[in-house]
Amino acid sequence: MNPVAFSIGSFDIRWYGILIATGIVLGIVISQYNCKWRDADFDNLLNIVLLSLPFGIVGARLYYVIFEFDHYRNNIIEAINIRNGGLAIHGGLIFALGTALIYTKVKKLSFIKFADVAAPSIILAQALGRWGNFFNQEAHGDAVSYEFIKHFPMFIQNGMNINGTYYNPTFLYESTWNLLVFVILMVILRKSKVNGAAFFTYIGLYSIGRFIIEGMRTDSLMLGSIRMAQLVSLSGVVLWIVFIGLSYYKRVIKRKVCKE
Repeated sequence: MNPVAFSIGSFDIRWYGILIATGIVLGIVISQYNCKWRDADFDNLLNIVLLSLPFGIVGARLYYVIFEFDHYRNNIIEAINIRNGGLAIHGGLIFALGTALIYTKVKKLSFIKFADVAAPSIILAQALGRWGNFFNQEAHGDAVSYEFIKHFPMFIQNGMNINGTYYNPTFLYESTWNLLVFVILMVILRKSKVNGAAFFTYIGLYSIGRFIIEGMRTDSLMLGSIRMAQLVSLSGVVLWIVFIGLSYYKRVIKRKVCKE
């Protein structure tokens, strides 16, 4: 599997970067279309994206490097090289959402309204990004037999054949799950008038899929004996449940007030 798509002189353009860039562009296009469903101003949304992206990339790399610091201890310069992968989505989300929150606070805009619009775009970009992991031959699971891998398309078999050993294509499971979540979020954005419904459902559903799939991976970022992605995912599911509970409570209170 060649991670390099093409070269310009001595500079290699990698599939990882191409797929991430494609996800970003496609996400912006879709979010422009989705703005009408939450009456969100696209110009402000674009400003949020342009501000959040660089901070998100810094956060994603910083998060990864912190947990893999022993690898970079003697080569700090390599810590800023992201072309070979090494971006942790949870770190990226924390920094990007923090940037968006600050921007909307300063501009006196509704953060949750823009978060709803952006949620389908984020999960779609994540789905595409996992294919960058495929070309880098990372984010896979344990070794598997040919009897297992033969049920996948030939190009998946070839890509997951690393030094003569086949590996479980967990990147594919997460990408497929993310695409399903994307469809669900697009429906919610159109059918639900509840602010936050799309955003918190994104957090909840993505976290459920990530928690399960992370348990199959061999390259998890660890906090002692705990897989960090599973810990964060568990927090995401709890946050989603709290949102559902509060939304239900508000609807009950509203019905009682209307009856009175």
